[in-house]
Amino acid sequence: MQNLVIGSDHRGFALKESLKDSLKEEFNFTDVGCYSCDSVDYPLVAKDFAEKMKENNGFGIIICGSGIGVSIAVNRFSFIRGALVFHENVAKSARQHNNANTICLAADYVSVEEAIKFIKLFLTTEFEGGRHQRRVDELSNMKI
Repeated sequence: MQNLVIGSDHRGFALKESLKDSLKEEFNFTDVGCYSCDSVDYPLVAKDFAEKMKENNGFGIIICGSGIGVSIAVNRFSFIRGALVFHENVAKSARQHNNANTICLAADYVSVEEAIKFIKLFLTTEFEGGRHQRRVDELSNMKI
């Protein structure tokens, strides 16, 4: 079974729990929180998420209401390439062209069924490499 890091803020909590329950036969989850619907700050969850991602060097799922906050937060870490996924084609291209290792989801706009479809596409799509590798490398080396 594939290991995945998963996290959410309070607005993403219900979707996170539904995903863990629906996908428990296919994936092992390391849940970095949050653990209830009580309000939490998504940057703190994203930091815990990033720490586990660095340890595991694999794939992750992170969720907030819009998906935007967690996407911004996890992309602060150079080893994470988080993609806000809202469509099947975006799930595929995030992997094919950007070698994304984190899928960011919007709990307010994505159903459990859609999220499952996006996650499975994301995790089964291969990075194309080639010209895309150069661009991914450029992202990893960006400094001002």
